[in-house]
Amino acid sequence: MVETFGLADAIRGQSVQSALAAASARMAANDPALGNLARKFQDLTMQVNALLGLLNNALSLPAGERDEKGVKDINAQIDKLRAERDRTRAEIQRRFPTYAALIDPKAPTIDDIKAALKPDEALLSFYFGREHSFVWAVPKSGPVTFAAIAAGANDVDAKIKTLRQPFEAPLTAIETIPSFDLRLAHELYAQLLQPVEQGWRGAKSLIVVTNGALGLLPLGLLPTDSVALKTDAGPLFSGYREVPWLARTHAVTLVPSVAAFRTLRQLPPGSDKRERLIGFGDPYFNEQQATEAAKELAEVVVASAASRGFNRRAAPRTNQVDSAKLGQLPRLADTADELKAVAQALGVDPTTALKLGKAANEQTVKSTDLAKYQIISFATHGLMPNDLDGLTQPALALTAPQVAGVPGDGLLTVEEILALKLDADWVVLSACNTAAGAVVGAEAASGLGRAFFYAGSRALLVTNWSVESGSAQQLVSDLFRRQAADPALTRAEALRQAMMGLLDGLGAGSGQTVFTYGHPLFWAPYSLIGDGGGSVAATR
Repeated sequence: MVETFGLADAIRGQSVQSALAAASARMAANDPALGNLARKFQDLTMQVNALLGLLNNALSLPAGERDEKGVKDINAQIDKLRAERDRTRAEIQRRFPTYAALIDPKAPTIDDIKAALKPDEALLSFYFGREHSFVWAVPKSGPVTFAAIAAGANDVDAKIKTLRQPFEAPLTAIETIPSFDLRLAHELYAQLLQPVEQGWRGAKSLIVVTNGALGLLPLGLLPTDSVALKTDAGPLFSGYREVPWLARTHAVTLVPSVAAFRTLRQLPPGSDKRERLIGFGDPYFNEQQATEAAKELAEVVVASAASRGFNRRAAPRTNQVDSAKLGQLPRLADTADELKAVAQALGVDPTTALKLGKAANEQTVKSTDLAKYQIISFATHGLMPNDLDGLTQPALALTAPQVAGVPGDGLLTVEEILALKLDADWVVLSACNTAAGAVVGAEAASGLGRAFFYAGSRALLVTNWSVESGSAQQLVSDLFRRQAADPALTRAEALRQAMMGLLDGLGAGSGQTVFTYGHPLFWAPYSLIGDGGGSVAATR
């Protein structure tokens, strides 16, 4: 049982672990010479991998269509870069043997994980196979609990797909939100978590490692007991407040792998000289949106998302058309309100901390020293490959270059994120689809998350579905308000408290509550990926 625990982590894949190990080693390098060598080695590796991709594409062409000279040139470049990388590796091993061990870590044992856990934490490791699945619960102290699950990945994925339907349905009004299937949600809880309850129930915070679709369903919205939804005695969705959600008692953090969890816990604290926040939001994807924004500003439109009632954040929907360009994306004007609320919660000046509209462009991001900030927020569309014509990797959509008057294509791709240098406690991706992996069944956070971990982030706050604007603004600003007020509060617990505060709060409406935020569509869209045990205490 202990041996298979490590094997499951190896099978799940190591793409994010590699990124984390690289970032960890780079950030731990106090010696400037080591830091330069570390980055050089990582950058050379990235260049080699990129050229290998080009070579593979070239060789896949029929012999008559292949550019043989081009293939020869690519091979020559690869050989040159590999030789330089080998020399760099040898120099690192000679001068910094401890670092060399860090960037190629051994698989962690149960004892290693227990040592990394805090007293109120437990790690849950899931592995979903074709016909059977397995779960391990590792507490800080006490025996490891293990169970075999009589269901394969397809069975679990089908349940999760059904549970996500209310969050993905096209909605025209608050009354059209489908009910959440509490019976199926508890069935999933009983199948996956209950068999190993002895290993995690005593903890307050759960660190979850998984593969497959489970990474796209926040476990906090699973009921811990069988319950029927009570008829709303008051405003809409009041009955959901009586459900015994797992989030009532436990904070949940998702980590890409067991090895990644240990690596994250080895990261040094960020600099105490960093500023609190920088945020990018409300980008303009075409000239018409910029003109409309200028008109709104002139007319002093001040109505907030919350006061307008139900306002679902627009999703790209580019899969519904044959051809899609950046300019076809819908504007997300409400994201400016969300970022301003976060700035207010943190006590920072929004005029200097936020880059909105035309300023939310590719050049601004790349030219800013992002290592100076504790929290970096991107409130915009998260795009996956093929969402736009020619898009082959995950990306964040920013202001169109012709609107901002800057070079580029308006997309901050994974490749470009990898080149950023961060020292962030949080990267907030408050957008559609930012929790998605690069491919179906890939490691959690293998898309945008992998890139931000590589760049130097300790934790990511991502969305699992298109959020409702008013509730999202309240939740995210309350999360940071709670952490700012209590320096000892962990990231995971701050998110849990903010979710429960939203669920139990007044809800939405002018004068009186029209509907509560009790439905999980409102309070459960965000997932924390990375190190949920961090707090702001170390940064003060």
